[in-house]
Amino acid sequence: MALLASLMLGTAAQAAADCSVTLDGKSLTAAQVVAVARQDCAVAIAPAAAQRVARAYDLLLAYARLDRPVYGLNRGVGLNKDQTIFQGGEISPEVRRLSEQFNRNLLHSHSAAYGAEAPRDVTRAAMLIRLNTALFGGSGMQPAVLEQYAAFLNRDVTPVMLGEGSVGQADITILPQIGLVMLGEGEAWHGGSRMSAARALSEAGLAPVRPFGKDALSMVSSNAYGAALAVLTAHDVRALLAQADAVAALSLEGLDGNLAPLLAPVQAQRPYAGQRQTAERMLSLLRGSALWRRDAQRPLQDPLSFRTVSQVHGAARDQLALLDRQLQLQINSSDDNPTVVLDVAPAADASDYEAQYYVTDGPVRGAVMPSAGFDPSAWVLPLQGTAVALSQVAQLSAQRTLRLTDPGLTRLPRFLSPGNGAIGYGPIQKTVSSLAADVRALAGPVVTDVQPQAGNIEDVGTNAPLTGLRVAGQVAALTRLLAVELMHGAQAVDLRYPQGPAAALGQGTASLWRDFRKQVPYMAQDRRNDTDVIAATAFLGQARADKTVWADGGTAR
Repeated sequence: MALLASLMLGTAAQAAADCSVTLDGKSLTAAQVVAVARQDCAVAIAPAAAQRVARAYDLLLAYARLDRPVYGLNRGVGLNKDQTIFQGGEISPEVRRLSEQFNRNLLHSHSAAYGAEAPRDVTRAAMLIRLNTALFGGSGMQPAVLEQYAAFLNRDVTPVMLGEGSVGQADITILPQIGLVMLGEGEAWHGGSRMSAARALSEAGLAPVRPFGKDALSMVSSNAYGAALAVLTAHDVRALLAQADAVAALSLEGLDGNLAPLLAPVQAQRPYAGQRQTAERMLSLLRGSALWRRDAQRPLQDPLSFRTVSQVHGAARDQLALLDRQLQLQINSSDDNPTVVLDVAPAADASDYEAQYYVTDGPVRGAVMPSAGFDPSAWVLPLQGTAVALSQVAQLSAQRTLRLTDPGLTRLPRFLSPGNGAIGYGPIQKTVSSLAADVRALAGPVVTDVQPQAGNIEDVGTNAPLTGLRVAGQVAALTRLLAVELMHGAQAVDLRYPQGPAAALGQGTASLWRDFRKQVPYMAQDRRNDTDVIAATAFLGQARADKTVWADGGTAR
C-alpha cells in the first residue's frame, strides 16, 4: 500500500521531462493529460487517493462475501451474467483460483481490436485516464493493478494496442491489450524498441499482475481510450483554430478586404463568446495592417468566406468549450459498471430492492451498484459537433483560397500568376476541393451506427473512438487545406505589395509571412505544387509543436 501511495519515477534518467503530475482521481486536467502523453511527465498517486482505492477494494470483497450477485465479480458478463463464477463466504484459495482464471479469460476473450496500432501518446493517455478514474474510487480494483498503470507510465512501458473495434459503450475490445501486457502477454514498446511484454516488464523491473475480483472488468469496461483520443484531439483542434485565424487574416490582406465585421461595435451586436474571441485575435494579428487605411478601390463587402470567419471559427470554439467541460468530468469520475460507492448507507425508508446493494456492517461500508456510467454520450455529442464545426471551417478556407485566384475580386493576376507565361495556382484548385471534401466526409455522424451485441443486451452505443479518430483525420486534412490557403495568401500579398509585404501587413500576419517564406519561397515561376504543399503542411505542424502564435508580432513561443 505504501508503494501505491508514493509510486513515482525512480531515477532522473527515466524522466524525459522535468515535470510530474499528482493524481487524486478528481482534478486531472486536459493539459496534464497532454503533458504525460506527449512529454512523458511522471505521475504520482496522492496518498488520499491510494487510501480510497484500498478501501473501495475492501468494500467490494466485503460485498462479495455476502453472496450477492455482482456482475463481473462473482457472475459472468454480457449475456453470461447468469453464470456463477464463485459463491460467497470467505475468499478461499479455490475461490481465488476461480476468480483469477475468470479474469484471465475475460481479458483474452475481450481482446478483439483491429486496425492500425494506436499512437504512443494515445495509449499513454488512455492508461493515465483509466488510472485517474479508478482513483476516483468506483472501480474496486486491486491497488497492485493501479501500481502497474503508474509504473507503465513512469518506466516507459507502452503496450502495443490496435486502435479500432470499440462501439464506444466502454472500449471493451481495445483496453484488454493493456491488461494483457500487465500480465506479461502480448507486445510493448520500451526504450524505443518493440519487444515481448515479458521482456518489457523484465527490463522495467516489473512483475506481472494477477487480476482478481473484478479487476479485469475494470480494466476493460472504461471509456479511457475514447476519452484519450478526444482529449488529445481537442488539444490539437484548439491549436489548429488559432492557425486558421492567422491564415484567414493573411488571406484578408491578400484580398484587400474589410475589417468592419471584426470591429468591437459590430461584435457587440451578437456577442457569442467564441465569435468575440476570434474577432479579437484576428484584430490583434492585423494590428498595423494597411487594411486600417481607407482605400477607394476596396469593395464595400467581401465574399462570405471572408466576412464570416469570426462567426464560423467562433462557433467551433464554442463547441470545443463544451467538449472541454464534458471531458473534464469524464476523466475525473467513475464510468465503472458495477460501481463501488464508499461511505453511503441506505435511507431509513429504503426498500428491500435498494437495501440489497449496501454493506452496512464491518470496517468499511458503502454500496456496490449496477451502473450505466459507461455511456459517454455527454462528451461524444459535442465531439461530433466539433467535427461538424471543423467541416464549416474547412468550407470557408477552401472558398477563401479559390476567391484569391479570382482577379475580379482581388484585382491581382489570374490564379495569382507571377507573369511571364506562368500558369500559377490554377490546377491546385482540384486539391483544394478534394481536401475540403475529405474534411466534410469525416464530419458525418456515426454516433448511432451500432448493431446490437451480447445477445441483444448491449443494443446501443456511441462509437466514441471512431468519432475521435475521424476528428483526428479532420485535423490532418484541414492542416493541409490551411497550408494550401497559406500558399495562396502569401502569394497574394507578395503580388499586392511588390515593394515588400512586411511594411503593409499587420504585426502578427507579417510575422507569419516572414516565417512561412523561410520555408516556402515566393512563386516567381511555375514549380511543383505538391512539394510546396508538403513543405507548407510541415510548417504548420512544426509551428503547432513549437506553440508559435504570431498574434502579437514576432515569433511568439
